[in-house]
Amino acid sequence: MDVDETLLLDLLNTTPVVGGAPRDELADADAGRRWLSAHGRPTGVDEWRALREVRSVLQAIVRHDASPDGLAPFVEGVTRRATLIDGSVEWTLDLPEGRTAAARVVLAWDELRRSSPGRLRPCANEECRLFLIDHSKPNRARWCSMAVCGNRMKARRHYHRTRETP
Repeated sequence: MDVDETLLLDLLNTTPVVGGAPRDELADADAGRRWLSAHGRPTGVDEWRALREVRSVLQAIVRHDASPDGLAPFVEGVTRRATLIDGSVEWTLDLPEGRTAAARVVLAWDELRRSSPGRLRPCANEECRLFLIDHSKPNRARWCSMAVCGNRMKARRHYHRTRETP
């Protein structure tokens, strides 16, 4: 996974269910700044606010509850500049101040959508709020974690099958 793809998945997964209760790992500015810093991004309050907003929009899009049109404000003003250096073209991404992490996440989402359609999806465990990027060849991964959600779902199905058998 590239850096921005990791940033995207990490952001989508900042609203896990822990001990049966939803948690927001970006709930306040301090938590947001720590998260941004840990991901090598600018840590301003505007960055945190934009990150929370884009997270909500992207989660809804990946769950098929919203249209990608809601992402427009996060990429407004993003440009790429080409420079010729030693006979090679080098590209520089210019990101709007206060929305740099949010813009990178949207660009990562779009690249993944185009290059690997259908591979970014929510965990199939309805009690889980996490997401996954399926890099497997058959594209059949269903759970954010086989050890956690996959095991729970299989155990639940087994329990119901054995209880239904006379």
